[in-house]
Amino acid sequence: MVSDETMTFNLGAEENRAEKVIRTAYQAMNEKGYNPVHQLVGYLLSGDPAYITSHLDARSKIRKVERDELLEELVRTYLNHLEKKF
Repeated sequence: MVSDETMTFNLGAEENRAEKVIRTAYQAMNEKGYNPVHQLVGYLLSGDPAYITSHLDARSKIRKVERDELLEELVRTYLNHLEKKF
């Protein structure tokens, strides 16, 4: 049976851990000359860690956080940014 009520989704994710890993991956990819946005999207869509450089141990660190937690942190940060504009 399908309900018309909105379901809530809460991962109970550790935002600080996901944020730190994203920051590390961003810095590492930037330092190596990769486009962090393209590389993170590739990783999030495919799950292939080869999209993330091993520089600064970023690949190892990002694999320790579930992709849905990373995505949740990215969406939360983006929406918080939008809220500040209004």
